[in-house]
Amino acid sequence: MNHPPHNGPSRRGVLHGGGAIALTTVVGTTLSACGKGESGESSDGTVTINMWHGQADNSLKTLKTLVAEFHKAHPKIKVDLGGGVIADNMLQKVTAGLASGSVPDIAYIYGSDLASVARSSKLATHTEAIKSGPLPWRQYWPAARDAVSVHGQVRAYPALIDALAVVCNKKVFREAGVKLPEPGWTWAEYIDTSRRLTDKKSNTFGTGWPGAGDEDTVWRMWPMIWGLGGDILSEDGTRIGFAGEPGLRALEVLQALVKDKSCYVDPKPGGEQMYQVFAGGRMGMATTGPWQLPDIKEVNIDYHVVPLPSFDGKSITIAGPDTWAVFDNGAARTKAARTFVSWLNQPEQDVRWAIEGGSLPLSSPTENLEKWQNHVNDLPGLSVFTEAVSSARVRPVIPAYPQISAAFAEAVTSVLLGKSSPAKALRACTLRANTTLAARE
Repeated sequence: MNHPPHNGPSRRGVLHGGGAIALTTVVGTTLSACGKGESGESSDGTVTINMWHGQADNSLKTLKTLVAEFHKAHPKIKVDLGGGVIADNMLQKVTAGLASGSVPDIAYIYGSDLASVARSSKLATHTEAIKSGPLPWRQYWPAARDAVSVHGQVRAYPALIDALAVVCNKKVFREAGVKLPEPGWTWAEYIDTSRRLTDKKSNTFGTGWPGAGDEDTVWRMWPMIWGLGGDILSEDGTRIGFAGEPGLRALEVLQALVKDKSCYVDPKPGGEQMYQVFAGGRMGMATTGPWQLPDIKEVNIDYHVVPLPSFDGKSITIAGPDTWAVFDNGAARTKAARTFVSWLNQPEQDVRWAIEGGSLPLSSPTENLEKWQNHVNDLPGLSVFTEAVSSARVRPVIPAYPQISAAFAEAVTSVLLGKSSPAKALRACTLRANTTLAARE
């Protein structure tokens, strides 16, 4: 293995902006339940629910094991793990299903796609059910709660959560004679560290950044925006919230990295080349999530994890939660689907899902389990991510987010490639995004 692969769903496929396929053709329509309008209930009272899981590899193996255990504990509910579409293509499949009147009972939906799916009344609302469920609502991390809430209503169950931090290759730091960063460091120090780690002779870069112009390019910019007092959307929702200084200073960080030629810009989606350069010992720092740590450890990289830099010494990170969307295919199936996903989220199951899928606990009760604490002790640096997720923020769950992200991605990419100045790129982004928002009025 020459680079850390992604386990489960394309882990930062989970970051795709999504929502590109409009649901206007299905909003408000009355749809039958998954094909034939069947109740899913057999003569003996057993209810069968369909699940489009989107999982692969280790995550799928874990899910199959959990489903088998669920069946033993709940003999009157059968979970059919059909819908083998990968998570990256789930929005397209669900949208087609909504249009044709054939949707599953449960689908794995990226958090950034939930608002688009929620435009359909076919997506069930769980505000009361989840708050009175076996895992108290307030014990989910705030980021997990925010990611499933649309216009004040809970429209899905949390499925997975993670956060960003910086992983450092100790060998690269030692060879460059650079001290490892510590919590509380700043973006100015990040720029300086990256410059000092860069060595043209050995083709070593200080850091890297995805430059494909997709959500992976954008989402790691939001902590900088938030740290500068900006936001993705203005309070009144009519324009972007990062025009002016927040957006300008954030883009200036990238400009400084490019100017120093200390940043490897990965032109392909998913950041695979960037992680390959890091795993090959030719990159000092990589901003990534907990899903990467087991593979970094497996290729014997001596590493150090530190929270994201900030502008004022107070680190802010971003979580990229995913969701279990439950569709209303009748009372019996909806109840059964809620029972299953609620069971999945209980600490005893969640801890296995998090460990084997390379994510983080959805709640504080899971974090407090001995099994999770042992996992943290076995995987150096994981505690940095766990501590960060408790205060992490998420992207707004709004239908307009994909358009905002696309406009900002264009600005970020143009700066990374040296095709535009931060000021010029931000002006173009502001015009494009605000025009799109105005058209939605």
